[in-house]
Amino acid sequence: MFGLKGYSKENFKTVFDMAWPAIVESFFVAFAGLVDSLMVSHMGSYAVAAVGLTTQPKFMGLSLFFAVNVSISALVARRFGGGKRKEANGIFATAMYFVITAAIVLSILFVAGADTIIRLCGSSDATAEDIATHNAAVTYFRIIMGGMIFNCIQMAVNSAQRGAGNTRITMRTNVTSNLVNIILNYLLIEGHFGFPALGIVGAALATVLGTVVSSVMSIVSISKADSFISIPFIFSEKIRASFKALKSLITIGYGIFFEQILMRIGFMATAVMAAKKGMDSMAAHQVGMNLMGLTFSFGDGLQAAAVALIGRSLGQGKPELAKDYGRTCKALGMMIAAVLIAFYFFGARWLMSMFFEEEHIIDIGVSIMRVIIFIVLFQIIQVIYMGCLRGAGDTLYTAFAATMSVTVIRTLVSWLGGFVFGFGIVGIWLGVLADQISRFAFASIRYRMGKWVKIRI
Repeated sequence: MFGLKGYSKENFKTVFDMAWPAIVESFFVAFAGLVDSLMVSHMGSYAVAAVGLTTQPKFMGLSLFFAVNVSISALVARRFGGGKRKEANGIFATAMYFVITAAIVLSILFVAGADTIIRLCGSSDATAEDIATHNAAVTYFRIIMGGMIFNCIQMAVNSAQRGAGNTRITMRTNVTSNLVNIILNYLLIEGHFGFPALGIVGAALATVLGTVVSSVMSIVSISKADSFISIPFIFSEKIRASFKALKSLITIGYGIFFEQILMRIGFMATAVMAAKKGMDSMAAHQVGMNLMGLTFSFGDGLQAAAVALIGRSLGQGKPELAKDYGRTCKALGMMIAAVLIAFYFFGARWLMSMFFEEEHIIDIGVSIMRVIIFIVLFQIIQVIYMGCLRGAGDTLYTAFAATMSVTVIRTLVSWLGGFVFGFGIVGIWLGVLADQISRFAFASIRYRMGKWVKIRI
């Protein structure tokens, strides 16, 4: 099942060389989130729950930029494959104007509306502990969203670099950023080596400062005149933002944007339902989401490779090569999934005991991990397939598939399992499993039809 018979060794090597830096990059992003939860857990389960309340509204705020980033990668990859450097830099310049403007506007709106947003995410003031959780979440959210422009800039630059095949550069920036985040978490949350103990404020500041470092590194990576995406080249060729480039970004990105928004509504609905199960369940749920994020990081890394390689192949007029790259990414994903399933099966209680001392919360976490084991089976492959489709420009279909799976199926099954049939937090996670299964089915069908290789962008 996991063998490499029938696969081109050359293509396998190409995929592996491009994928492993993207996997490491994505893994460290997810790992930093896990470490955030681990370090704030020393303050109590309320702090873990507080960080959990901010997760979905934070990603809701970043939805527009996720859409722009996929557009940048897909469009730059096509132009890279076709040797159209000036067009690629025109797309990048246009995207950066848009990203910086949108980041400033959205940052102001989210900071101003933080209290209301967190309440909409399931926060309550029923007890003193609930009030402490709410206040901590609002503070954390305001700092994170106040500094979101640095995150948005580095994501846009890294997306362009991925499109040009430079996944190692993006790996270095993100790994460095997250190492800075982890170190500053240690120094600022509880106060070490003379630094003040800032608690939840320290965790938020560590995250923002990590993105400041990565944004600077990302900009430096495109400061060389000979790089495909290059600031000196943009100035020397007098490349300006253009309506044509903006139209191309919108053509690819609008479907992904609506997909992201509708997905986040589904994710937020799940988080609200988890919050209604009580602070202990919410804390265990947040750790479960962090651990599931680690599995997603592997699929996300392979997806980044698929977007770049498929875009390049289609830009070169080689649809069969694009399909082979997709198959190779899938094979690697299946191998990784097998290892993760075994690790989560045998290590569930050990993982949860790292975050909580209370046995009943550990038990809740272990029951969630049992569901995650099945989720891994479908998650990595559907992420890769979705990446193949997005890289080819088939974004309207991926938007439809994600909307049906996350917004409709996930929400409905979570509500039925968690509240109608009384399975508690496990019932809510059955909704997450249903979402992954349906997305896998939608993506598999579309991918196997093969029409995606004929799309022009």
